[in-house]
Amino acid sequence: MSIRWEDSYIGKLRRLVEHHPLIVPSIRAIIQDEQGRVLFLKGEGWKMPAGSIELGESIYDTLKREVKEETGLDVISATLIAIYTSKPIITNRFGDQYQMFEFLFRVDEWSGTLLTETDETTEAKFLHIDERPVDRNGYWGEHFTEIFEDLKSYNGCLILK
Repeated sequence: MSIRWEDSYIGKLRRLVEHHPLIVPSIRAIIQDEQGRVLFLKGEGWKMPAGSIELGESIYDTLKREVKEETGLDVISATLIAIYTSKPIITNRFGDQYQMFEFLFRVDEWSGTLLTETDETTEAKFLHIDERPVDRNGYWGEHFTEIFEDLKSYNGCLILK
């Protein structure tokens, strides 16, 4: 059961600050199958499991909660491979502004049955790392390219950007 956005920490904060820029710690999870394919979820576009921290939650607990909510899978172990904070302020489709503060985890071990449809997604599938699902506008995110380059080059040392 996922938290309604309006009841989330960010949802409540947004009511106070409206569209002003926020720095929001968040996670993104790379989940791979036995063939090394990456799990993508379809909502408004294709994405990997991701989401923001809730008040009182650790970043690792955020990872476990978001993966469970969006995929039905349980994270058993994961490796933090990168932290992204250097991107310019982005504006979402609602006019809300954010500076990225993203923890990128590679999920090393997981269990459970993949749900193809959740409260937040309508489809889930594993794709080869060189396949590029695009959103309804034909767009493949620049950040996804960066994530895959970092995944391929990860050598055990945390990547800070």
